[in-house]
Amino acid sequence: MKTALITHADCLNHVTPEGHPERVARLQHILHALEPLDLNRVTAPFAAEDDVLRIHPADYIADLRRARPNDGFAQIDGDTFLSPGSIDAAFRGAGAVIRAVDMVLGGEAPNAFAAIRPPGHHAETSTAMGFCLFGNAALAAKHALDHHGLNRVAVVDFDVHHGNGTQDLLWDEPRALLVTSQQMPLWPGSGRPDEDGAHGQILNMPLPPESGSAEMRAAYETQAFPRLRAFKPELIIISAGFDAHQDDPLASLNWTTGDFAWVTAELCALAQELCQGRIVSTLEGGYDLNALSAATKAHVQELMKAAT
Repeated sequence: MKTALITHADCLNHVTPEGHPERVARLQHILHALEPLDLNRVTAPFAAEDDVLRIHPADYIADLRRARPNDGFAQIDGDTFLSPGSIDAAFRGAGAVIRAVDMVLGGEAPNAFAAIRPPGHHAETSTAMGFCLFGNAALAAKHALDHHGLNRVAVVDFDVHHGNGTQDLLWDEPRALLVTSQQMPLWPGSGRPDEDGAHGQILNMPLPPESGSAEMRAAYETQAFPRLRAFKPELIIISAGFDAHQDDPLASLNWTTGDFAWVTAELCALAQELCQGRIVSTLEGGYDLNALSAATKAHVQELMKAAT
């Protein structure tokens, strides 16, 4: 079986103002980079509202729909915008991660990558922020737990910005381990080690600015991987942000494309050891187009190697 690539053209209809870093070209460049790869290409369904209600209340979804403009842009916060196509894009993104979980747990694919936007890991229970509308990684985790009946799911987030939304959405969920590395100090300012969840099931690994490969790899080898082994997840979900890359304009962790390949390969090996190789990955950040497309391709190629 092949790695599944799940996406939809609706995700290109989430348009942001000129000069905004989270732009349509991000997904266009990724899809172009992945075009030569031998993947199982799947059209993302439109998520059912009941699925999104696993993590967000009905009034939050209704408020987003009311805020959607008929043309131009509606500004949700300092850097989060809606265009006429944004809500459909968000529902396709949610549908993509749900389909990815269904495929991997149903034996249709060994692993899957959801190439979607807007991203999701900053969206809190009732607050859109940081370019994000729906908490896709948390939704994937809750779908696996509640719909498929798993007992333990792990989410690993290597985006350079802390996934405050995923942390908020999974704070009270003892069945979900959240492991996250992030630059600190950096927006949004959360992600301290003492933010460990209502059940001690959150591991935050802050990394200092201008650190690089050695510091990142040491953190994963000494903290993340032992914690994952101890938890024994039945599925691993990756919040795959590529903005820790040395060429990214929004941060300064100085990871190389090879670092993204390394952490992906290590997570794939852990998944083979712990949960029959079952991984679902969903796109988060990454804002230098060349670095983003190269790192995403390296990430997906490691998923493909693990699928063979």
